[in-house]
Amino acid sequence: MERYTLIKEVGDGTFGSVWRAINKKTGEVVAIKKMKKKYFSWDECVNLREVKSLRKMNHPNIVKLKEVIRENDILYFVFEYMECNLYQLMKDRQKLFSEAEVRNWCFQVFQGLSYMHQCGYFHRDLKPENLLVTKALIKIADFGLVREVNSLPPYTEYVSTRWYRAPEVLLQSCLYSSKVDMWAMGAIMAELFTLRPLFPGASEADEIYKICSVIGSPTEDSWADGLHLASDINYQFPQFPGVNLSALIPSASDDAISLITALCSWDPSKRPSAAEALQHPFFQSCYYVPPSLRSRPAVARTPPSARTRVPDQQQCAKKHTATLHNSKSSSNFSSPKLHASADSGVQRKLDMLNQDARKNDNKSIKSSGNQQKYRPPGKSNSISTNRVRATRVVSDASEKLANMTLGPPRKPTVGLRPTAPMKSGVQWIGESGNVYLRHAQPIQSGRVYTRKVVG
Repeated sequence: MERYTLIKEVGDGTFGSVWRAINKKTGEVVAIKKMKKKYFSWDECVNLREVKSLRKMNHPNIVKLKEVIRENDILYFVFEYMECNLYQLMKDRQKLFSEAEVRNWCFQVFQGLSYMHQCGYFHRDLKPENLLVTKALIKIADFGLVREVNSLPPYTEYVSTRWYRAPEVLLQSCLYSSKVDMWAMGAIMAELFTLRPLFPGASEADEIYKICSVIGSPTEDSWADGLHLASDINYQFPQFPGVNLSALIPSASDDAISLITALCSWDPSKRPSAAEALQHPFFQSCYYVPPSLRSRPAVARTPPSARTRVPDQQQCAKKHTATLHNSKSSSNFSSPKLHASADSGVQRKLDMLNQDARKNDNKSIKSSGNQQKYRPPGKSNSISTNRVRATRVVSDASEKLANMTLGPPRKPTVGLRPTAPMKSGVQWIGESGNVYLRHAQPIQSGRVYTRKVVG
């Protein structure tokens, strides 16, 4: 103990007193618990439940035991220092705590309890004095009455402060479990909302009386085992219908009232565990959900109306018999005369007209930019206008060619000279509006030529 300087006594209890001290070497402020009982061997010290449990547990909501010192048969526990306890915050407070503050503290305590119960211990002495607070952080302390969950009964009949003692303990049951901690938390949670104890009994009998007046007397349906415990000690419950907790705790929300009601159930088996309490809707806002996992409300995004787009497409299909595109494409004309005609002269004339239309289309595209941008149907733009014009020229030409009469080839009239061939091996001669084509050289047999209408 020569490494610590005691500054001030901050608490005194049944089993020891607590001092605020400072480490001479590091300057760290600590809390030192000085036990009133004498310990004459080191084995006796390390076998204490408080020492064994705190050495085993490590949780941010459970006070940390830094060191155990035995000096002159006096045992000292060195803990991390916390500013105050929950009772000190409530006793002189005039304004009620907000529900957010109550939720934050209770959420942390339930996390510590859940960890503690999973480690195989239950506290048995939960009360505001044993909940230490530093700003928004709260920790469970004073494990002097801690007990193993799997330890064999009988258990001590007197545990915890009377106002937070579970009814099965008040009825002297030696078979109780970690659910006594859950009852205490229900009473503490209600006190945080009202700054007044929920069951302020002056004795064990008065404590049961206060409980019955608030939550109603137990019945065979609500707690049959409790009636048997009462008959074993010749105790008869006072008859009360109970009151609505929302009337006693008007500042609490419906979710808070629901959780307190569940925690303060007569039957221990009907009380939620600490892990189950953490899943209660009252603590829903305490859980962080990444933005990627948050549910987003469905936003109705209306695509381009089908009633606008489909008729436009159908109208274009009716007006145009061919579609012009930058890449290779083909167009089928449905003129019966053209299908019936086997001569290739009509096809060559159509090729020439399509080439002219494509040249005009390419010029308009180059003038508007190298890359064509999408524009919704129905909106006027220069590219679509040029395409419509070019397509109409092709359509009109196809109708004229369909009405033409093809006859046998005639010799060219004197004075007319043939123009440059359109393609290799083919020459054409025009006379008075009629078009005739002939092959400059024979086509080799065995080769198949496909006809394409380039649009």
